[in-house]
Amino acid sequence: MLDAVVVGSGPNGLAAAVVLARAGLGVTVLEAEPTVGGGARTLDLGLAPGVMHDVCSAVHPMAWASPFFRAIRLDVELLTPEISYAQPLDGQPAALAFHDVDATAERLGTDGGAWRALVGGLARDWQAVTAVALGDKRSVPEGLVGPGALAAAIRFGFGVLEQGTPAWDRRFEGPEARALLTGVAAHTITRLPSLSGAGTALLLGALAHADRGWPIPRGGSQSIVDALLLDLRAHGGDVVVSTPVRSRRDLPAARTYLFDTSPRGLLGILGEDAPPSVRHRLSGFRYGDAAAKVDFVLSCPVPWADPDVGRAGTVHVGGTRDQMAHAEGQVHAGRHAERPMVLVSDPAVVDPSREVAGRRPLWTYAHVPAGSDRDVTEAVTAQIERFAPGFRDVVVASRCVPAARMAEHNQNYVGGDIAAGAVTLWQLIARPSLRVNPYRAGGRVYLCSASTPPGPGVHGMAGYHAARRVLREVF
Repeated sequence: MLDAVVVGSGPNGLAAAVVLARAGLGVTVLEAEPTVGGGARTLDLGLAPGVMHDVCSAVHPMAWASPFFRAIRLDVELLTPEISYAQPLDGQPAALAFHDVDATAERLGTDGGAWRALVGGLARDWQAVTAVALGDKRSVPEGLVGPGALAAAIRFGFGVLEQGTPAWDRRFEGPEARALLTGVAAHTITRLPSLSGAGTALLLGALAHADRGWPIPRGGSQSIVDALLLDLRAHGGDVVVSTPVRSRRDLPAARTYLFDTSPRGLLGILGEDAPPSVRHRLSGFRYGDAAAKVDFVLSCPVPWADPDVGRAGTVHVGGTRDQMAHAEGQVHAGRHAERPMVLVSDPAVVDPSREVAGRRPLWTYAHVPAGSDRDVTEAVTAQIERFAPGFRDVVVASRCVPAARMAEHNQNYVGGDIAAGAVTLWQLIARPSLRVNPYRAGGRVYLCSASTPPGPGVHGMAGYHAARRVLREVF
């Protein structure tokens, strides 16, 4: 009999397996897909010979900032662009978040001091901010020790209250700083302003100016997965691919089970074996708005009207703060925005190896209503063309995965919800339900996915927290 079986090989599932294997337990990970990695895979989609695409995540500030990844010294080469992210604006120079906070402040002019005080201050104390954001929301975060760290956590909290409410316009005077912060807040795919969006904006905004910034792994997101897999196998664990788990009958005998799945996926596997209390608790979990993916192959870099945008690893394409808030509000109301919020990344900006025979991948998402079956290729193209005239002319090939089909390659993306659950303040705490132990589903069955604290992102912390509970409660 195995000590533990982990279902799902995303970063959280692998992180949980690594923690257990390092503790000397016999661990096997079961993965339904033929490749390991969940939302952190890099695959050849057949759009151009040899060109590899990140199927979900592409840019990884939380990979280097993750307390778990840092503790195990995850061996991944991260490439940091000079400009962490950019926000193109109509008829004027783009707003730019440089890795260097002083360069950012200088570009923002009269709002430079306010940016330095809010975001730059948090960047200096990024470890305390990360400890709060990536904790289990049930205990004092590890690393939050000393008056300096506590003061930073308090500043973070006040910043969230400021930027997550109608007071969000009071600090900044110009459109550039407002747009820069809103573009990051939009990663939550929810109405803006919101407390959850503000928390995301200040966490990721701070990391943009800290240590490794917003890096891109050499070779793609798969390198993070490969490093976790190497560590797991070095400690006696293993992964079995092409092994879907549809019911309890598909599970080998083990002393405990951890599921890197959505609550809906777990209930589907447990079936009638799920106690009524567990079924009631998990069936109330709410999923959020969605993303539709468009992968492009280009013949050259995107011809941005402001050439500086081409130096950024990530581009938020949505215009001004008001335009982005309007688009996100439309999506939240169940309608497709005429000008949707689009996230863009060209990995070849910092990783020339991603360009093959003059062809380079371009990673994009558009925010859409949950369950949308619309092909958003034209909407994404039009949004990029808005700030990069001539973009259509450099597109060699493209492929859209509508929100309704996102779960075909990752079952956790219910209706295209890539955050594995609505990112609201309540659901960041009560994720998947308001319990002292949010990871334990019942008996010796645990959830360890992004549907548990601390939520979405490639950081492995949900798997880490769940595995720590398993060690304490089962072993």
